[in-house]
Amino acid sequence: MKSGYTAGIIMKAFSVAIFLFLFMDQTANGRSDKTVIKTLGANILLPCWNTAMNVTPSFTRWMQNGQVIIGRNHSIILTPSSEGHLTIMNNQSLYINGLALSDEGIYLCDSLPHDNNTQTSLTLQIVSGPGNGITDIHPATTLSNGTLIVHRGSTVFFNCSSWSYPSQHLSWGFQGVASRNDSLTAGSGSWLDFRIEDIQPTAQGNYICRDQNSVSQKEVGWSKELLVYYSPEKHPECQWKIGKDPSHVQFNCSWFGGYPSPTLLWGEKHQVPSSQGNQVAGQLMESEVTDHLVVNLNRSLLFEGQTLKCDGHHPMISTEDEKFCSFTLKSPYPEGEPLVTALEGTNITLTCKESSSLPPALTTWQRTAQQEDVVPSSKYVLSRQGPTFTLTIVNIIKQDEGLYFCRSENPLMVRELEIYLTVKTSSQYTGAIIGIFLAILIVGSGIVIAKTVYSSRDRICLGNGFERMEEDREDVLSLVESDEEVFPEAVPRLPPLSLTNGHNTTTLVQIHRISSNDHEDEEMVEHPLQLEHTDMEELVTF
Repeated sequence: MKSGYTAGIIMKAFSVAIFLFLFMDQTANGRSDKTVIKTLGANILLPCWNTAMNVTPSFTRWMQNGQVIIGRNHSIILTPSSEGHLTIMNNQSLYINGLALSDEGIYLCDSLPHDNNTQTSLTLQIVSGPGNGITDIHPATTLSNGTLIVHRGSTVFFNCSSWSYPSQHLSWGFQGVASRNDSLTAGSGSWLDFRIEDIQPTAQGNYICRDQNSVSQKEVGWSKELLVYYSPEKHPECQWKIGKDPSHVQFNCSWFGGYPSPTLLWGEKHQVPSSQGNQVAGQLMESEVTDHLVVNLNRSLLFEGQTLKCDGHHPMISTEDEKFCSFTLKSPYPEGEPLVTALEGTNITLTCKESSSLPPALTTWQRTAQQEDVVPSSKYVLSRQGPTFTLTIVNIIKQDEGLYFCRSENPLMVRELEIYLTVKTSSQYTGAIIGIFLAILIVGSGIVIAKTVYSSRDRICLGNGFERMEEDREDVLSLVESDEEVFPEAVPRLPPLSLTNGHNTTTLVQIHRISSNDHEDEEMVEHPLQLEHTDMEELVTF
């Protein structure tokens, strides 16, 4: 068991020796110094070349940096031990088990008898690393796969540290979406850092920290994938598209401008009465991680007042900050005049207004009880201005009389406005013209009579009506125009006459025109008032 283990060690030593001979660029005469580079902790076999040719040495010693570190008497056969650090082999080579930093230096082999002409020294260089690399990118969120997430517009710090012996070269590199490889910064210290202010999506990619040993030229890199997240600036946008069949509709929800793609959810929201008041209830129709979600519905799934809502969720937006778009479905309701009359030979325009439907209804014109579609032509002119739809019928004839329909349809339902057109000939308007003329004549006659009565209102009022004027015809008050001022002073009010037989006593006053050539005083003609059962007489003279 022990001999097998020893044989393995010997074979390993000889393998190392062969590798060392191949590694070292020997000269023809072997007189130049050699440098051997070996990794810390590895095993090495250093050859000895200063033994005389074809002579078995009696004694061998090895020196490090001018000091003897080990010697051997070849009369005693030794085998290398895995526990020993230094061992001189039978061929004078030095076996070092587990290189340490203290093993670094210049080695010289000396054997007896020796050949001074072939004495050669070896320089052993110990290297270690790169290793123990650490990269730190903050502030960032780490996903389950190790990818880092930062927010757009933030300041991000990058730091890398590593260890190499005897020295190292650190560098930061960037590999973006365009597969470019940019060098960001470099240094020879044990750590290297930099920062990016106001980071943007263009800085999204792989960041690589590289460490290269300055002696062995061995290079090691550590990579971190960095993603720059940002949410859309606006709310989702809801749209609809009605197909060839108006009973089917396609609802689209778009939310662009963010990274990564958001999660969109189409659903139905409505109020449900409960003991605690109306509560919002609904049904999820479709959901997907995308920035554009489409759902197709037919009339059987839609109803009046139904609210459809598209919710958007993004990793950069908290659940409390709700982002959505919605709309409430409304059925069409066309409005207009149901009865229209037109004169034969003229043009008539039928008007229909529909502005309440959502999604907007498709509005068309139909005619006759069979509801034939009205096709635009020289006879029928169709136009639309906003929510108002018009049908102009040119050069109306009697056959144009009848039913016309303004038909509005959206995915909820169909509604029609029924309009009846009456066509009249010119003879039908003759009687109307005569009637208007007679009406004007009657109104004019009434105005003349009223004016006449108004002008005779004094007689009518004093005579207590037309009949009293006939009865008391003799009781007349006549005012005669005068060129002179007859009454310079106020005329005293006549006292009321007493009633004798149930009748009022009436006084007749007659004023005559007095010219300037007449006498100042003129006696008025006196008319006695005849009263029943009274002998009262009154005479008034001015």
